[in-house]
This record gives sequence, structure tokens and C-alpha cells, in this order.
Amino acid sequence: MDGNRQKTREKLERMAWLLDSAIRLPGGFRIGLDGIIGLVPGVGDLTGAVFSGYILLQAARMKLPFTLLARMGFNILLELVIGSIPILGDLFDFAFKANKRNVRLMNKYFESAG
Repeated sequence: MDGNRQKTREKLERMAWLLDSAIRLPGGFRIGLDGIIGLVPGVGDLTGAVFSGYILLQAARMKLPFTLLARMGFNILLELVIGSIPILGDLFDFAFKANKRNVRLMNKYFESAG
């Protein structure tokens, strides 16, 4: 079971990197597919939230505490709501990186749990 959990965590880390940081821009700033998808009016931010929801679902399957899952859900909701604001929301989406935040929260939990 622990080996499966580790594989799932590694897969989620890779997914968060792809969604939030896979593309390096001049100057060293990194963006991901989530921000690019979010540029599509109407469905972009919602599509990004679905991908983010997958990370949340996997965290729930690994039985993370409800309070941590709620915090992760809040990060996704915040990125969805603010990200839907034209231009300003897109910039926020590129900078906030909810997926990396959520994977970091998950990893911190497992590291502290031993």
C-alpha cells in the first residue's frame, strides 16, 4: 500500500508540475498548461479546475484529513473564481499555482505523519 501511495504522490507531483510550471519563459518565470488552458474564454478555467480536482480526488483516496482537503479545495476554487476574471485572472492563474500548492500540502502532511 505504501509503495502505491508513493507512486501516486510522484504521479501527482508530475501532474502539478505539468499544469503549473512545465514551460519556462524568458527571465526564468515558469507557467504551465493550466494557465494556458485558462486563456480559453468560458471553458478554460473550468477545464483547469477539473484537472485540479483530480489531484484533490487522489488526496481524498489517500485519506488525507478533511481540513486539509478543504484547504486544497479552497485553493482550486480561488484559482477558478479569480482566474475567470479577464486578463487579471489569467495573470493570477499563472502566478498562484494551486496544483503545486496542493501537492506541497499533501507531501507536507505525509512527511509530518511519518
